[in-house]
Amino acid sequence: MTPPKRAELITYLVRTGIAGHVDTPRQNNLKHYRRLVENDPYHQFGLTFGHEWSFDEVLSLMTKRCGVVGDPDYSWGIDTIDPDLTVDALEVLADRMALAAERQETVMFATGHPTKLRETYRSWKDALARHGCAVVTAAGGYSYEVTTERPPTQRIVEWEEEIAIVTDGHLPRHSHHPFAMRAILEALTQRGEAWPQLVIADHGFAGAAGEAGVPTVGFADCNDPALFLGEHEGKLLVTVPMDDGYLTEDYAPLREYVLARAGLL
Repeated sequence: MTPPKRAELITYLVRTGIAGHVDTPRQNNLKHYRRLVENDPYHQFGLTFGHEWSFDEVLSLMTKRCGVVGDPDYSWGIDTIDPDLTVDALEVLADRMALAAERQETVMFATGHPTKLRETYRSWKDALARHGCAVVTAAGGYSYEVTTERPPTQRIVEWEEEIAIVTDGHLPRHSHHPFAMRAILEALTQRGEAWPQLVIADHGFAGAAGEAGVPTVGFADCNDPALFLGEHEGKLLVTVPMDDGYLTEDYAPLREYVLARAGLL
């Protein structure tokens, strides 16, 4: 497909609901912001914060970095993601990928949305690999137990086309937890290998990488504030705001825009 221009991509994001008026409801956003403020680990994505964030501060930051409605009295209904902020962050990602290709850096990709974002990450991973970037993997088969979800509760780290995901031993599973990325970095250390020079990820994969000091680009929906707070505190390079629950093919214009700007097509 022909990569869209910036204005075309913004129009597309709004038309599909990946940005603009999104399906993620306001009441869910506010509930997650409160849980983060209450230090719920499930919503911290493996990050710690140097500032003790209040609910009002989280809402204010999410308005600035993501584009949600800033009125604290607006508590129910449709919420928003500013598509200009989405594309701004995608351009930061693209420029960082171009630098990685120029330097032939080591890179890693990981997703807690294995049925949604893996194909997008794979296209970027393949492009970087074609330009000499080594793709880092580790800790395949590492397992842990989760207590916040219905059985089966075992989660296993697997690499599908060099993209890290977790499964329950049979099916790919959505994941917020940081445990997989922590295990990956620890396995690299134990092998005497350097950590990647760039991680592109989401949820706890991105949070744990950023917390460890790895240069990280994250993707997050408007109900997942942790990565935006991490970016604000300097632990992530940038966080891309977008609805992360769409079908794989819906993200095709987005991923082509990034590849074109990065000079990786």
